[in-house]
Amino acid sequence: MIRVRDARKSFGKNEVLRGVSLDVKKGEVVVILGPSGSGKTTLLRCINFLENADDGELTIGDLSVRFKHATKREILSVRRRTAMVFQNYNLFNNKNALENVMEGLVTARGIPVSEARETAKRELDKVGLSDKYEAWPSQLSGGQQQRVAIARAVSLNPEVILFDEPTSALDPELVGEVLAVMRDVAREGITMVVVTHEMSFASDIADHVVFMDGGVIVEEGTPREIFTRPKEQRTRQFLDRILLKYDYAI
Repeated sequence: MIRVRDARKSFGKNEVLRGVSLDVKKGEVVVILGPSGSGKTTLLRCINFLENADDGELTIGDLSVRFKHATKREILSVRRRTAMVFQNYNLFNNKNALENVMEGLVTARGIPVSEARETAKRELDKVGLSDKYEAWPSQLSGGQQQRVAIARAVSLNPEVILFDEPTSALDPELVGEVLAVMRDVAREGITMVVVTHEMSFASDIADHVVFMDGGVIVEEGTPREIFTRPKEQRTRQFLDRILLKYDYAI
């Protein structure tokens, strides 16, 4: 489904990605963990061409592109195969919930308005917002806004959805509702790559866990392997710290 080979990205003299390679199978949920500055969000943004990687290759399905030499047409093709859910929702404040979900369907996919409206309603219903079609973002809680963002991503029927710390901007009591929706999305068999610090979610829903630090993948494996039998000392240090901080029991 997705193959990243030798992805590299620097900001000035700061080498953020140092030759990262990653494989994601169709229908798989891959969770990427790591401390701040490890490169995990930059990797997601490079996959979706929100950042331009300096080198490396990306394959999604039957499409392969070199990061550095990708054409506008290739970038558009990648973006049509992917969708991204951001930590700060990125909703249009001048559009209601229904219009926010419809926007990409109409403008990016060219779907007729009537069809886009029905699709948007269906996806909002799935995330428990059937009574919020006409609500403006300012009238929604953070959890509700993020559920609109997830509905928007799913509505595009992408080959993969990229989640960049989707609960980090939420009050603690709102995290559960968003994670519940993400679990439902995963059960539909949608391929997901998730950057998160929610260890319980990662343990429960991930098929594969990746730990990054210093711009490289330090270790990867099944949730059981990573959480109960990590091989690398750096992985153990990170998990000990994060599990203690958030009082998780894995």
